[in-house]
Amino acid sequence: MDNIFLAALLGLLEGLTEFIPVSSTGHLLLAGHFLGFDSPGNTFEVVIQLGAVLALISLYAAKLTAIALQARTDAVARRSLLSLLIAFLPAVFIGLLAHDFIKTVLFDTPMLIAVMLIVGGVILLVIDRIAPPPVHLDATRLPLRTALIIGVCQCVAMIPGVSRSGATIVGALLLGVEKRAAAEFSFLLSLPTMGAAVAYDLFKSRDMLDFSAMADIAVGFAVAFVSALLVVRAVLNFVGRNGYAVFGWWRIIVGTVALVALLTVG
Repeated sequence: MDNIFLAALLGLLEGLTEFIPVSSTGHLLLAGHFLGFDSPGNTFEVVIQLGAVLALISLYAAKLTAIALQARTDAVARRSLLSLLIAFLPAVFIGLLAHDFIKTVLFDTPMLIAVMLIVGGVILLVIDRIAPPPVHLDATRLPLRTALIIGVCQCVAMIPGVSRSGATIVGALLLGVEKRAAAEFSFLLSLPTMGAAVAYDLFKSRDMLDFSAMADIAVGFAVAFVSALLVVRAVLNFVGRNGYAVFGWWRIIVGTVALVALLTVG
């Protein structure tokens, strides 16, 4: 299969799955495994994530700029920024400690990814049904303790297949955050988390980075950007009306198909 076509397909997969609770990393790694996509130094996978990050920045730039400007005089705005910082810090701590193990061991274990997709899907279905009634309706006004616990939950997503947005949304729902607000806080938290993760990945693997296939990277980046724009606009309205069950079933189906394929084909 032509590499440009594969790059576009993987870019689409990244953009469609990065901000929904199905694990974009798990989908990318499994797709790359089965399709035989070769990315020296994982340069492609790292760089196309920037496309998704840029899409989110473009959508939330006005809102974040307004909060930052208000923070000089408004205590509520300062608290909003502080809640994001507090939620971000656990990932910094765990990420620095476990980065090499995650990248060299966990990312090369397709069987683990498939299992975590299934387990995460079951958890999402259960939590979507039994989550307590919401008491926090605004993603920018979460209590600091709630933000910290959500940040701790996010760290579980360092296991590929878990899903960063899935872990944060499940944690938020259990803490009484309304479904739409849980998704929006997950989006906002992804900006510092993904930005830092991509920057650190590029720094750590700087000697192995291979930009020789720039056409593939450019196509994947562009497709990830456009598809992420469409997803972020649609997801908030969808989960506000329908919840997260459809994403749980999707994870279970994809994980099961991948597990069967790994056990039978390899």
